[in-house]
Amino acid sequence: MGKLEAFEVEFNENKVVYTPGESISGKVTVKLNQPIQCKVIKVSCNGFCGITSKINDTAWTTEEQYFNNTISVADKGTLKQGDHQFPFKFLIPASSPTSFEGSYGKIIYRVRAFIETPRFAKDYSTEKPFYLLSLLNLNELPDIWGPSTSEVTQQFTYMLLKTGTIVLKAETDMKGYTPGQIIKVSAYIHNQSSKPTGHIAASLMQRVTYETKKPTHDLKSIVEAEGGEVKGGREVKWEEQIIVPALPQSSLNGCELIKIEYYVKVSLKSPDVSLTLPIHIGNVSLDKKRCHSKKEVPPSKKELVAPESEAEPSASSSMNTPPARPGPRPAPRPTPRSRMSSHSSPSAPPAEYHHGAEGGNLLKDDFPNKRQSQAVSPNAFSYAPGLFFPQNQPPNASAPAPSGPSPLGGSTGATAPYPSDYGTQAYPQEAPPSYSESCNT
Repeated sequence: MGKLEAFEVEFNENKVVYTPGESISGKVTVKLNQPIQCKVIKVSCNGFCGITSKINDTAWTTEEQYFNNTISVADKGTLKQGDHQFPFKFLIPASSPTSFEGSYGKIIYRVRAFIETPRFAKDYSTEKPFYLLSLLNLNELPDIWGPSTSEVTQQFTYMLLKTGTIVLKAETDMKGYTPGQIIKVSAYIHNQSSKPTGHIAASLMQRVTYETKKPTHDLKSIVEAEGGEVKGGREVKWEEQIIVPALPQSSLNGCELIKIEYYVKVSLKSPDVSLTLPIHIGNVSLDKKRCHSKKEVPPSKKELVAPESEAEPSASSSMNTPPARPGPRPAPRPTPRSRMSSHSSPSAPPAEYHHGAEGGNLLKDDFPNKRQSQAVSPNAFSYAPGLFFPQNQPPNASAPAPSGPSPLGGSTGATAPYPSDYGTQAYPQEAPPSYSESCNT
């Protein structure tokens, strides 16, 4: 570098992950082999979002600025040979969104330092990125409690003249998850035809929308699992578990250019039938205790008052009205026989009867999974280097999501640039099925 041997930005305690509203401090280190003349030394801290319509392009077509603060740490003069350090401190705005890296855009935060020299001399600059993580508490999202459910009925034609109907129902056990937790997927398939279906599959999908002049949609399958086929005239139940890998959170509050959505797609390959189950990915997992407290609805006033109002007339009549003399009883009329059974409108069909599946059987035991795979690309997720925050992980938290290379390969999802276990709070889950055995088959 000639006269300049070293020029770098350092953060206090080597910290690179911050939260909105926190201050960031550090120092700029300059090491010179020879003295240099400088007009000013400046340090800036800025954050912005840039998006483009071309994949992996950094020539942004649209930008959104969150903050850009600059201070002068040295005025005009001569920097002598040797080491120099210039401290700095900035306050990160509380409205700044979480860091993000995707195929068509990024949310970037960095501290930059500049040495401006006199005319015709070379200027110097350096920078260091840092990351913001605004925790998404799933418990605070509206309509988050309960399973995510959907169903679809579709007719299809086969063998030119024959027609059939497929009824597909599916659900996830919850609507919100954190990295490392398990999505429990249940699917009910009723094949009302004589033709067997193709294999059933469940995929964790990520949809990122970049608000360019013509919005760009980046849809990718993050994790995939596949089961067996359904024979004609049968109704079966299929259950699968999917581990949530390290992923960006669903909400980027404060960013107007990037929108992230997640859903589980359950589909049959033949005939082409599919449905979607929207879910949320956050940093603080759902607290089931809060869910139960919301379900306990207090009795209405009518329920509280009705028994009392019904009891009062009987009490007053017994006190003020003399007992009536028993009169001749009329002959009892025969009670008409009801045409409706007391179980005429159940909330669900009885377990031993499957509606519309006459002659069929529930094939849970002989309906094995064909393939299970955590399809995660080796480069799908990146982290701030050398960081691990065990103090932020509660004792009963679930295991961190897989972040290393996968032998299966797979598609590339949008990046979570901050550590996946930073600030994550999760509750214990059941162990997922072993994927290593199915990977080797």
